[in-house]
Amino acid sequence: MSGTGGRRAVLERLREAYAPVEGRVAPFYGLAAALAVAIPLLIGSLTGREPQASVIALGAYLVALRAPEGPYGARARNIASAVLVIGAGAMLGGNLSGHDWLSVAIVPLIVGLGNAVTWIGPTAGLAVLLTAVRPAGDVVYNGLLELVGGLFAGALLLAPWPVRRLRPLRGTLAEAAAAVAEALDAVAEDIGRPDASVLEAVELDDPELAEVTRKPDWEESRRAASQALTNARATYDFYRSGRQRREPTRPERLIESLARIMQETVALRSAIEAARRRPPERGWEEEGKIAVAALAARVRLVAGAVARTREAPLGTAESAAIRRLGRKSEEIRRAGLAGDEDLVAVALIGQIRRSVERIAGSVDAARRVAAGGIRIGFGPPRLMPADAPGPAGAWKQLGRAVRNRTPGFRRVGRIVFVAVLAMALTAALKLPHGHWMVLTAMMSLRGTYGETINNVVQRVGGTAIGSAIAAVLLTLAPGHTATAIVIFFVALLGFALRSLNFTYWALFGTPLAMMLLDFSVPSDWTDAGERIALTLAGGLMAFLAVRLLWPAGHTERLPRQLGRLLGGHARLIRTTAAVVEGREERIPLEELAEAEREAEAIAETITQLGHERVPDLERIDRLGTVADSAHRVRDHLIAIGRMVREEEVDAGPLPEILDRLADSLEEAADAIDDPGPPEEDTDAPSPGERLDEEFTALDTHLSALARRRRAEIKQGVGADEFTPLRHALLQASSTRYAARSLRGDIETLIESSQKVLGT
Repeated sequence: MSGTGGRRAVLERLREAYAPVEGRVAPFYGLAAALAVAIPLLIGSLTGREPQASVIALGAYLVALRAPEGPYGARARNIASAVLVIGAGAMLGGNLSGHDWLSVAIVPLIVGLGNAVTWIGPTAGLAVLLTAVRPAGDVVYNGLLELVGGLFAGALLLAPWPVRRLRPLRGTLAEAAAAVAEALDAVAEDIGRPDASVLEAVELDDPELAEVTRKPDWEESRRAASQALTNARATYDFYRSGRQRREPTRPERLIESLARIMQETVALRSAIEAARRRPPERGWEEEGKIAVAALAARVRLVAGAVARTREAPLGTAESAAIRRLGRKSEEIRRAGLAGDEDLVAVALIGQIRRSVERIAGSVDAARRVAAGGIRIGFGPPRLMPADAPGPAGAWKQLGRAVRNRTPGFRRVGRIVFVAVLAMALTAALKLPHGHWMVLTAMMSLRGTYGETINNVVQRVGGTAIGSAIAAVLLTLAPGHTATAIVIFFVALLGFALRSLNFTYWALFGTPLAMMLLDFSVPSDWTDAGERIALTLAGGLMAFLAVRLLWPAGHTERLPRQLGRLLGGHARLIRTTAAVVEGREERIPLEELAEAEREAEAIAETITQLGHERVPDLERIDRLGTVADSAHRVRDHLIAIGRMVREEEVDAGPLPEILDRLADSLEEAADAIDDPGPPEEDTDAPSPGERLDEEFTALDTHLSALARRRRAEIKQGVGADEFTPLRHALLQASSTRYAARSLRGDIETLIESSQKVLGT
């Protein structure tokens, strides 16, 4: 039985490594990279300059490895940095050629620097290593040749800029709109709480069928929409030039419209949850569900129009579903004035109607932008992100990483260690192809055990098959011209399928690298066997390094991460209290984004802990509760901020409630920073008792507003007249449920954080 279980575990590990589809095929990327590598080789074979051609092709190969993605400003930045790094690395590697032990001292440091500094990347170590293992020659000349190859590859990769300049921007904007539409659908599906147990119990093998039959989850949809909007803003930032503009561009207007829709959707869902607690007698769910679903459909039309360059349908500006919801809301309101409905329930339905109408207004604004087309003026692209740290900032970040022994610093340390060990063994044993062991060891290491094992399995399996393929191809194509043609097709497949699954890259990238490095030198089956053995040795070194060296360090960072999460959300609550009191107009987007980043850091830690050799499932589950609670806390704050922003009214004890909740988060954060025993005051009421008093006062305030509103109507005030008292009742009834839910999620957030740390 144990043997069967072991075989199943091995098969499951292989399936996890080789089966997943991680991205999409990139045909243009594959074609551009293949042309950049093969054209110099073909010209060199026809002119008798094979050694020089192989150096140029190597430079093109290294630039193509950077796999530039996203906007063309980002692509230009990545390619420019890669070309500079390759030129400098080629010259340094040329000087190290023939000096094995000097390479052992220098190359690992370059590898570590490349893994620590994003814009340098692993290209630096590859350029130095692959140049150092070549026969010694004219260092400057060979460096210039690699530089020429890198420039040629960069030109081909950026060639479609004039006609495809806006494609990345259109893609991210369309994805953001589609994600916002999905969030609206999730809200629509929540109205009336349909019983999804029947569908959930059905096992569906077809993923497309499963996607359309499963009810969309609000938490997942909201996170996806938030991330999509963040990506859209980051993508647009690369299209901005340094010139100042007075008016927002069309992409900016679309992003802001989508952000308003998303924030109002959060407020809408909070009002719907509150209405479910105090429902009116006259049903409104069917009209509400249809109206919100209609808004989602209109946002999807916007997404389709943005994604396409040709004319696309955008629907009509008016919505019969929203009008029907308005009529039902008016019916409930009149029943409330007649005393047939609870005024609090009436106010909640009015808030839902107003949220739907505001969403419709923002959808119409997005629709007008999409109808006019996504355009942006030409200008020099911003090659560096707006928030990119300068040299001093980068040095400070490096210092903090070293002092705190962050997971990134530990990963770089392991990579440097195995690079030194592999290169020392290569130099001591005089291994002719020892760089394959070095490459496998340092390129296979990842931040966690699980990621490293998957990478090793993919690389070793792909290299074994790829080496055999290379030996066959080199046997069948002995001439340089035929080899150049074979390299073109291998590069085309390798680079095009690289994003689909890393195994495909190992499968085709291995023979590609072998034929490039040995283009002017014959290779046979013996060389293929040596490469397979050295790749296995490098994979074993990576496995031992991640298994035996210092731990990843994600657990050690949890107190700091949780403290920042609690403190950041406490500041966000105080800002919301200022909005309620009228001291602030709205919650700043920067504060919401900062709180979102703190929660996403926890989510990333969950992912990393799941890749450990023996995952702590209980801690991971508690961290998941922390992340979910933090997301809900921000949702409640957004809802409260949107509900109270229209005009100043008597907010009752709501600001005090928010301040009390912020106090509890700050106290929990202080307890994480200083875990000593807290000072106890037996005479003072507990924080929970103080909050109970405040919520009792809020209920009393709401009841008093309802009585005053009825008295106001009896005194002759028009039922349709929008008075401050009517608005106060609307605001208090809408925020009451959000405030109570906020308290529950904050208590869950604090309790789960304490359990994660064992306090």
